[in-house]
Amino acid sequence: MKSSTIRGLALLPLAAVLAVATSGCLFFGGAKKTPLTGTKAAPDTVLYNQALDAIKHNRYTQGQLLLQTLINTYPDSEYLAKAKLAWADSFYKEGGVEGLTQAAAQYKDFITFFPFLQEAAYAQYRIAMCHFRMMEKADRDPTQALEGEAAFQTMLLRYPNSKWTAQAEQGLRDVQEILAEHQFDVAQFYFIRGNLAAAAARLLELTQRYPLFSQADQANWMLGQFYQKVGKTDFAARFYQNIVREYPLSSYASGARNKLVALHSPVPQPDPVAMARMKKQEQYDRTHHGASLIADAMGILKSGPSVARAADFGQPDLAPETTIVAARTDTGFQVLEPAVVSAAASSAGARVTNSLSISGVAPSGDEAISGSSGPTTSSAASPASPPSSSSVGATVIDSSSPAGGSETKPAPDPLKALPATAKNAKGKATKASGSAKPTKKKEKNAKKAKKDKKKKSFFRKIIP
Repeated sequence: MKSSTIRGLALLPLAAVLAVATSGCLFFGGAKKTPLTGTKAAPDTVLYNQALDAIKHNRYTQGQLLLQTLINTYPDSEYLAKAKLAWADSFYKEGGVEGLTQAAAQYKDFITFFPFLQEAAYAQYRIAMCHFRMMEKADRDPTQALEGEAAFQTMLLRYPNSKWTAQAEQGLRDVQEILAEHQFDVAQFYFIRGNLAAAAARLLELTQRYPLFSQADQANWMLGQFYQKVGKTDFAARFYQNIVREYPLSSYASGARNKLVALHSPVPQPDPVAMARMKKQEQYDRTHHGASLIADAMGILKSGPSVARAADFGQPDLAPETTIVAARTDTGFQVLEPAVVSAAASSAGARVTNSLSISGVAPSGDEAISGSSGPTTSSAASPASPPSSSSVGATVIDSSSPAGGSETKPAPDPLKALPATAKNAKGKATKASGSAKPTKKKEKNAKKAKKDKKKKSFFRKIIP
């Protein structure tokens, strides 16, 4: 009895040493135990791995259900953030309007829950790309393009040093090319129908917001022509100077210089940054000319827009649309408001016809917009050929005038006062009064009456 007690007392120090060693391993970063052979992994790990495998093999619905089960069942799992991001990625890869819409919502949800993770920048970039992939052509609804522009701007302003910054900048340039083309097409629609104030309002917004637009130099030229016609030569000089300064390699640059000399306005020096950007763009276009032609040809078959003409260099506009609109009320730019444009057009009795087309080619020397074929430019400025013209207004800008002058022709009806607000100026195009002649209307009614008479006589024959 005594010997066993003594032996137990002797083993106490050894047990204490083993306890201290074990606690040291537990609380001071000791080596983890090797799992026994045949043990099962954690259920959240199994769900996550199975979901990734399903998504990898395009079984998106199965993967989404597995990820949703993980998120709902294990809210404290270490895979929670990864699962939410993978869930959004599955919708993005699935594609389609429904899938991309759901993906954008899930990426926003990820940023709400995990705003400080590095992957938040990736989620914001993917939100912008969702709208980019749903974007329609320039002549369609621009809602998705506007949403994409705002998302790209948020990405670049909130995460300027992200590894996705370069892709976001190019995406923003592409989106702004489509939005600017939309404004340009609407301006052309108003120009050829004689609504000068509405066209000028669209061009003003275009030149302010989208300086990298492939036809921005042409838009500045048209605004210079307009202000020169309504007698605002000081404002016309601003747009000609902008061409010389910001688009020095444009085919409109020489004509703008001649206009400035004729207006006795100073001719500015080209901006070195703009000059370097345009040279770099021209070199890039030469090396990628074949790819651009293929992209333009394939754009006809695609439901989405073609961004082959978008700029590849230069800082895109990061200012939101509301900021640009608010800047128009500044003292230095207030005169360029659509209301002032409309008042100037009404006071001068100006009305643009088909001969004044935004699609005019670049001027040579001091001549105005010509209807003949002209030089083509790189993506910095590539105007199209103008449509056929016909004189239907009171004041016509003559394409053969050496100084962009105008000749007055009698109009069948006087020019009504144009709307004085930007809202009306940018609204729907109003139908021209008196376009349908009374004689045609009478002929149409007479034909209809004759047709109805024949029908009645036919039914009288078959029905006694």
